[in-house]
Amino acid sequence: MIYTNFYKYVYMIEIYMKDYLLDKKAYIRDLDVKKREIAFPVTKSVAISVIGPRRAGKSFSLFYWIKTKKLKDEDFLFINFEDDEIKEMKRSEIRKCVHYHVEIYGREPRFIFFDEIQNLERWESFLYSFIERKRYHIFVTGSSSKLLSKELATQLRGRSMSAVVFPFSFREFLDLNGFTLTKYPSTLEIAKLKHLLTKYIKHTGYPQVLIDGLNPEIFFKEYLDVVIFKDLVERFGIENISALRFFILRAVSNFSKEFSINRVYGDMRSADIKISKKSLYNYARFLEDVLVCFFLKKFYYSLRKVELSVPKVYLCDLGLANYLTKLKFSENTGRLMENLVFIELKKRELRGEIDLYYLKTKEGYEADFLIKEGLRVKQLIQVTYANSFDEIDKREIRALLHANELLKKHKPELLVITWDYEDEKQVSWFGKKGKVKFLPLWKWLLWRKNLKISSSPRFL
Repeated sequence: MIYTNFYKYVYMIEIYMKDYLLDKKAYIRDLDVKKREIAFPVTKSVAISVIGPRRAGKSFSLFYWIKTKKLKDEDFLFINFEDDEIKEMKRSEIRKCVHYHVEIYGREPRFIFFDEIQNLERWESFLYSFIERKRYHIFVTGSSSKLLSKELATQLRGRSMSAVVFPFSFREFLDLNGFTLTKYPSTLEIAKLKHLLTKYIKHTGYPQVLIDGLNPEIFFKEYLDVVIFKDLVERFGIENISALRFFILRAVSNFSKEFSINRVYGDMRSADIKISKKSLYNYARFLEDVLVCFFLKKFYYSLRKVELSVPKVYLCDLGLANYLTKLKFSENTGRLMENLVFIELKKRELRGEIDLYYLKTKEGYEADFLIKEGLRVKQLIQVTYANSFDEIDKREIRALLHANELLKKHKPELLVITWDYEDEKQVSWFGKKGKVKFLPLWKWLLWRKNLKISSSPRFL
């Protein structure tokens, strides 16, 4: 009788699991998934760790990728470890997922997707066993409240590569609005494009606001609470919640500016908030770990000086600034533009393409971004809200020329990203000379190596 009940249980679990695998594919097939511009590497030697800020759309990015690659049901297996059906199953039964797939389709899957893997007990060994076989293309995501992005890589002993998903970029925002820019755009097209760019900069890239229509002010207040209590307090055992909230709001309100933790520490002491300076440095590290804020270091040739430098703080999405602070757009457009440029550059850095810094000389001249490729300083970038050359603050140009003089052995490209001014000029200042390229933000954001937008628009 005992054996009969056991085999009946095993049979029911098998049916249950097969139904889940089929239902999951039907769910993905019927989804209306929005376009994402995310390139996932494809390899059998390592797992692809899909990381990103909370609610940026990691799972839906995988759904979109499955659809764009036109994977058939027999090609892939998708398990979400937050689904109740999976939570109720034993680990030993979940391990048989590939066998169930073979029973259904007659062959092994080419691709395996494990979503929210941290909910499985001893997930590392489970995942590692699949990677070791080198038979499948494996993609995995994890929740930042229980599994830091970097832990997906470190726990797998070098058997993973990271692919980063941020909230919707401006290019993806254009797709959501049904706007496609032609290679030779008319002036009307460019006007519509700049209108959408203004709307994007004033708003957010988070999918739940853009697609589901959630009230952004409510969304970001709740988002802040979730980051504080789930991603930080529970994860790191932080007890001083008032100090943590003060620190986060100070970082958000100072986006695109230098952020001195020593100064924040002094302000907290003045406000009678008891906290150690070490805790504040930990808070900064934790915020970077969950990909909410980033602290950009100052460039030095000395690594020690880089680490000790006062960083500039940037946000993973402009909505944090727009809806958590009393921000006046007209007075802060340049800062928002700069943060937007940072996000796009940060994506490149996270992909391992560049090293990113800012530059500030002892004379006080500052370049917003310094891009280093290998040992060479490749580019210096300034971001300014300007519609003509005369509107550009001359200090921006002087800073580039001064930095160019200091780094002349690298021969860096000098770029000023503007709102609506495009040109290339040989400029000079007190004997310092350089060729500076001026490029509108919209064109810089949309530029592709295989799509060079014409500099001579059609006038209508």
